[in-house]
Amino acid sequence: MNRLRKMLLPWEQMDDAELVKEAQSGKQEAFGELIRRHRAKVYGYARTIVPEAHAAEDIVQDALIRAFLHLGKLVDVGRFLPWMHRIVRNQALTRLKRDALRKENTFTSLETGKREHGEPPEPWNRLDYVLMRVSSSMEQEAVQEGLPEERLMRQETQRVLLEIIDCLKPRERQIFEAHFFDQLSPAEIARQFDLSSANVYQILSRSRKKVIQERIRVTVDSYIRSRRDWGVMENVLLSEELFQEQEYSWSSGGHVLKLLAKAAGKDYSLAMVMGLTGLGFRIQIVPENVHIAGPTAFDFESVFSRGMRHLGFTTKVVNGMKPEIGVNASLLADSDTSIKAKGKRNIHQALPDALDVIHQALDRGYPVMGWDLFMPEFGILYGYDDELKQLNADEFGRKGTLAYDHLGRGVLEEIFILTVDESFPVTFKEQLRDAFHMILEHLRGEEPQIPAGTIKGLAAYDAWCDAFREGTVEPNGNAYNVAVYGDARKYAVQFLSEAAKYLEEEEADNRQLCQLIREAADTYREIVRLFEELQRLFPFPNGGEPNEDDQARKAIVLLEQLHTLEWKGMTQLENGWMILN
Repeated sequence: MNRLRKMLLPWEQMDDAELVKEAQSGKQEAFGELIRRHRAKVYGYARTIVPEAHAAEDIVQDALIRAFLHLGKLVDVGRFLPWMHRIVRNQALTRLKRDALRKENTFTSLETGKREHGEPPEPWNRLDYVLMRVSSSMEQEAVQEGLPEERLMRQETQRVLLEIIDCLKPRERQIFEAHFFDQLSPAEIARQFDLSSANVYQILSRSRKKVIQERIRVTVDSYIRSRRDWGVMENVLLSEELFQEQEYSWSSGGHVLKLLAKAAGKDYSLAMVMGLTGLGFRIQIVPENVHIAGPTAFDFESVFSRGMRHLGFTTKVVNGMKPEIGVNASLLADSDTSIKAKGKRNIHQALPDALDVIHQALDRGYPVMGWDLFMPEFGILYGYDDELKQLNADEFGRKGTLAYDHLGRGVLEEIFILTVDESFPVTFKEQLRDAFHMILEHLRGEEPQIPAGTIKGLAAYDAWCDAFREGTVEPNGNAYNVAVYGDARKYAVQFLSEAAKYLEEEEADNRQLCQLIREAADTYREIVRLFEELQRLFPFPNGGEPNEDDQARKAIVLLEQLHTLEWKGMTQLENGWMILN
């Protein structure tokens, strides 16, 4: 009678113990009900161990596979959830240990083959490990044919993987499955399909890229599904009053950092932000053509995180930047910057991490800095809608929405996300000391050359002059460099003036330091004047005629004067820094 009652009960009315027994007997629906019932709790537990959403999702998926495999070993059927928690914990600790030791392996045979055919080796992500492990599990299934949970595991993993690889064309899929599932070598596949080994490597490489893209898409969908299961599907929109600033700098990063600080409770002037973060004193030149990317050709994570510390904040960052200089987006056709064009580009691998940081920050009431939201500049993310899967963004006063999966699919195909983590107290002298140190390191050229090929600090003036001498200057990019660096130094003057005034009001003992800072401000006023002359020669956006002989000669004279004055200003700041120490 008791057995009959269980047969008649819908799965959702059974308790955990009854469902475990049914699942142990091979009822896939019973296991499905257990997962539906507890998946959100298991995912939430995983997030207490690893904060990244996509990592927690991977761990949960791994744990579910292990639960399929070992459900028959669960003796105390009433303790399914604690048992699952133990599996999740073990999987999480294993992942953390593996990541710490950096021992995640790749398909060495495929990498070796790529090197043999002249292709540079590329970092293989976790997908290869997953596929290899699943393939091994399927082999073990043949040996352990009698276990019902093993059959369930095979059915589930095959379903998920078949869903992912469904993005492949029939021929690609046959070759992909032959290598990753049947574990045939490229040479064996070549013979089987009457292809050359080189063709097999090309097909495998192309197929793998498609599958990775599909896996990222599935990961994002799974992330949203997990939020729904966890009961946190929301629509958050921060007050736009936080972002209604009247003053904009050509250095969009400085403007955005000011807004982040203001939203977190510290309302600095834009000049103070530009100074304390070092942005008012930066100069990077791309040699030969003075590319438009010069003003943003630096390590965002290092510079912005360090600058935010000077303002009294720690930060959270997702860095999905490329190491090389990208295209000049100003010279692209409208079709290249359209929403349709974004949809054709690859989904960025950093997207799951970025979405997680964005959700966490906005849920706390903190806006997020984003790069290349609508164009290659910095903007603010201030809202999200999980149902519509879109973000609210503001970039230089241009407001709009951005689909979740379009983040990182701009013309540069890069992602950079930064937001405030915690605030901490800091004195103004500490801020000034650390800011001067950062500025001096930059002007001396002591920063890492990231991206490679850029010239930073005072040496950038020499590279700029060389481009004029060679007649290789790109007009639009050159005019943008002139506008950005001239504008930045206007804020440098204001910053130094504000700093001297504040120090003078704070302590009488600061007279010598204040005098040095005021002298530096005077030097930078002269620098601003010379940049204004350059701007008259090369107005943005058309840029004038920088490669015309007379214009080039005038530019070189002005740049050499700027180099001399900036060296003088650097010396004055160095003397001030020594007093602060």
